[in-house]
Amino acid sequence: MGKNMNNFTFYSPTYFVFGRDQENNAGHYIKRFGGSRVLIHYGGGSVIRSGLLDRVKASLSKEGIEFLELGGVMPNPRSGLVYQGIELCKKNSLDFILAVGGGSVIDSAKAIAAGAKYDGDFWDFYEGKSVGEALKVGTVLTISAAGSEGSGDSVVTKEEGMLKRGTGSEALRPAFSILNPELTQTLPAYQTACGATDIMAHVFERYFTNTQEVEVTDRLCEAVLLAMIKEVPKVISNPDDYNARANIMWAGMVAHNNIVGVGRDQDWSSHVIEHELSALYDCAHGAGLAVVFPAWMTYVMKHDINRFAQLAVRVWGCHMDFSHPEAAAKEGIERFKLFLTSIGMPVNFSGLGAKEEDISVLAEKTGLGKDGTMGGFVRLKTQDVENILRLAL
Repeated sequence: MGKNMNNFTFYSPTYFVFGRDQENNAGHYIKRFGGSRVLIHYGGGSVIRSGLLDRVKASLSKEGIEFLELGGVMPNPRSGLVYQGIELCKKNSLDFILAVGGGSVIDSAKAIAAGAKYDGDFWDFYEGKSVGEALKVGTVLTISAAGSEGSGDSVVTKEEGMLKRGTGSEALRPAFSILNPELTQTLPAYQTACGATDIMAHVFERYFTNTQEVEVTDRLCEAVLLAMIKEVPKVISNPDDYNARANIMWAGMVAHNNIVGVGRDQDWSSHVIEHELSALYDCAHGAGLAVVFPAWMTYVMKHDINRFAQLAVRVWGCHMDFSHPEAAAKEGIERFKLFLTSIGMPVNFSGLGAKEEDISVLAEKTGLGKDGTMGGFVRLKTQDVENILRLAL
């Protein structure tokens, strides 16, 4: 404790194109950023059914850009499709990847972009090797959640052993990202809520820090959380609320391009624990976070009770009893759980479809660091992970 703001570098070169109908300009931006032979990467049928893929392809054809397509990305994107994409890029000398979809599609596109410039196995990057160079990536975002449209991060699941691992590199930040809030209006309420939970979790992972005197990023974190608390219920009750969708879409980017995380140590334990839940049960990442995060908060709260009390007062509107800050801290966690329940998220194992008998396996598989611990706020060992999962029953 008692550390001052950390030294940092912050470079966020992604060009954001925000608003209605902007997907029709995808070809223009690919050209602007030097792409001429493109892999269009996407997920399931929704981009086809909605006509989005056709609009994007028309914009590329209009600019005379050649392209190949690779669909089939699943939630929790798989390594098998990444290998296919890398082979397509190498065989056809492709120089740009356009991800049309949500975080899973963008993460898969980034993995292909790294692998296409590498002679070895792309999985090396997800085992700790740093990404030197990558093909340029552009995105047309269809879900507000992962923030992958503005970050250098990517998470992929290796089918062999169902290992879910991440990598990060400045080389993986998208060259441009097209954000049209209208494209998120067709999402089912459950997926919208999962995305919103992921956005809030990205802020919490940065908010819970041992770094002192980070008032600006504290306040930015709180502002994003307050906006989410206001806007998410609006889209759950009215999916076509463009303004609420627009605010959530921008919040998703702000939450994860690290503007709210610079100069401070971050935690990320809850994400690492959740990766094992979604690897084992193939649940939505946001739903898993809704179960893990309140349990993690309860488990580590006493490490810095004032930070939890500060969150409770500034974000959840709790009353501060200065002689008992723990009361406010606990109430803040309760209000977070009530909020999650109100938007349709599970907050325990049964709501997620997770099983108590799997807890020790989940804890064992959680990717700890070389010293056998993980986390930036409180260092956790395997036993701690098990204890947290038991709190989530």
